[in-house]
Amino acid sequence: MFKRLFGRGQDAPRTEEEARREEQQVTQSLEKSRQGIFGQISRMFQTDEPITDALWDELEEALIQGDVGLETTQYLVSRTIDRTNRYGTKKAREARELLKAEMVRVFQDQVKPPPSTTPVPYVILVVGVNGAGKTTLIAKLAHRYKNRFGKRVLLAAGDTFRAAATEQLETWAERAGVPCVSLGQGADSAAVVFKAIDAALEQQVEVLIIDTAGRLQAKYNLMQELEKVRNIIARKLPGAPHEVLLVIDATTGQNGVLQAKAFLKSAGVTDVAVTKMDGTAKGGIAFAIAQDIERPIRYLGTGEKLDDLALFDAQAFVDALFA
Repeated sequence: MFKRLFGRGQDAPRTEEEARREEQQVTQSLEKSRQGIFGQISRMFQTDEPITDALWDELEEALIQGDVGLETTQYLVSRTIDRTNRYGTKKAREARELLKAEMVRVFQDQVKPPPSTTPVPYVILVVGVNGAGKTTLIAKLAHRYKNRFGKRVLLAAGDTFRAAATEQLETWAERAGVPCVSLGQGADSAAVVFKAIDAALEQQVEVLIIDTAGRLQAKYNLMQELEKVRNIIARKLPGAPHEVLLVIDATTGQNGVLQAKAFLKSAGVTDVAVTKMDGTAKGGIAFAIAQDIERPIRYLGTGEKLDDLALFDAQAFVDALFA
C-alpha cells in the first residue's frame, strides 16, 4: 500500500514504511514543543471537567505563547467553540479532538492539487534569509530526489553575495552525490542560473534546485536581483520556476512570519519548508505560517543529517504535538 503525498511536482507516493519513518522523525523533532506549551494544552483537555469560558481563555493564552500568533489563535479558538456548541460537547476531554481537527484544517486549507503533468527539468527556486538552513535544506532535497526517487538532480549556486555560500553548497552537493553549477562569490547570480539551465537541458536533468541570496527582505537591490533571476528562468524555460520554496527557521518565531510576507511578492512563493523544528519549544509557528501567508507547508527539517527531512503531513504533525 502507498500513502499519497501532499505536494506537487516530482513527489512520488511513499511506502507505509517511509511514511512511518518520517512520522517518527517529526514526533522526535517536536519533543520540546510537546513538553512545553503544547503539553500544557494537551493536559487542559485531558479532564472530564465541564467546558467553561476560563478554559477557552487559557487555550488562547497558551496558543499565543506557543507562537501560533494572535489572528490564527483567535481563528482556532472561535472555530473550536463553534464546533463544541454545534455538537453539544460538554467536557474538556470531548473537545480535544475538535480542537485537533481545526488545527489540521489550518494546514489542509492551503493544500493545492498536484498538476497532471510534471515538466522536465522541474525547477525549484529556494529562497529565505541567511541562517534559516537554506543550504542544508537544498542538500536534503537533492538527496531525497536522487536516492529515494531515482531522479537526476543538479544544483545551482545562485547565492553569490554571501561569503562562502557557493563553497558551502558545493560541499553539500558532494555529500549528496549531485553536481553543482557555480561561478564563485561575486559572480552574477543570473549568469549562474542561465548556465545551470543550459546544463540541465544538456544533461537531461530531471530536477534543478536553485539557491538564492539570503538577505532579500532587507535590501531592495537584492529583491530586484531575485526578480531578475525569476525572469531569466521564465525566459529560458516558460512556466518555470515550477516551485518557489521559502525556507523558514522555526526558532525565529513570529519574525519568521514577517520574513515570509516580505518574500511573497518578489519571490512568488508557492510552498514553505520549516527548518530547525527540533530546536524550538514553540511548534505553533507552523500554524501561523500556514494561516498568515496562505501557502502550504511542504517539508519539515527534523535534524542535521541528509535524511532528516519529512514531507509535511498535517494530521501527523498535530498528532505529534499532542502525543
